[in-house]
Amino acid sequence: MIDVTPSGQACGASVRGVDLGATLDAASVAAIRAAWMQHHVLAFPQQDLDNADLERLTLALGTFGEEPFFGTMDGSEHVVALTRRADEKAPLFAENWHSDWSFLDEPPIGTCLYSLVIPPVGGDTGFINQHAALAAMPASLRAQLEGRQAIHSAAAAYAPDGMYGDKDSEADRSMRILYSDKARETRSHPLIQRHPENGRETILGCLGYIVGLEGVPDDEALGLLLELYEWQTREEFQYTHQWRERMLIIWDNRSVLHRAYGGYDGHDRVLHRITVAADRDKFLPAAAA
Repeated sequence: MIDVTPSGQACGASVRGVDLGATLDAASVAAIRAAWMQHHVLAFPQQDLDNADLERLTLALGTFGEEPFFGTMDGSEHVVALTRRADEKAPLFAENWHSDWSFLDEPPIGTCLYSLVIPPVGGDTGFINQHAALAAMPASLRAQLEGRQAIHSAAAAYAPDGMYGDKDSEADRSMRILYSDKARETRSHPLIQRHPENGRETILGCLGYIVGLEGVPDDEALGLLLELYEWQTREEFQYTHQWRERMLIIWDNRSVLHRAYGGYDGHDRVLHRITVAADRDKFLPAAAA
């Protein structure tokens, strides 16, 4: 039986008593998924995993997700190496709050990240519980957001003139980022929506990938999105994850935002990532979660 220890922060828990390198039985998968829906971010310490193990875990939770602007590792169609060399001078990757790939027609339900090389200082990952942020939101702010369709785009990050575009390619970044004009495409999603598994209301995304609101003038939309951002990123909704080597974490992109922290210049950092897309046959019924 798995042992789940909450982080004591706004979300997150540590899970022991399971070997993710083995084929999981149905009871173990159900227990992991229930804990995932409850705590939104799960950390599994002391796991010895290869890419095949990450792929098998992904298929236990859903199906393989798209990586629209990352090059996958040689020998793998699905696993991405998130690397930073000790001597790397490129700006820190993913240091702004976001929900992974929220600009897709069907954003991924989760992300798995496995640590191989962890620096002795810095390199934490931050998470923000969007169930909690919405539940505590002032009624006056919520009234302005209710029923709004948010417009999502990756242009600011992955277009040729974006943060990780032409100029970044000259910075000798060790990650394989594939910028493209496709990043200029937009998709709209309800800003406030009900989580399909745990049944709780949540906020999908934040300013950054969200570039506007349907039917709202740009200046008015920006002011409202800035007000939302200030609220949804408050410290009381946050969990800061501290890494150890051979640790896997999974997070729910439908209920948390996340970001990378730096503070480890002069040290290598290597993690492997795989994205989990929806397979509704594997969802927990919302009423039972």
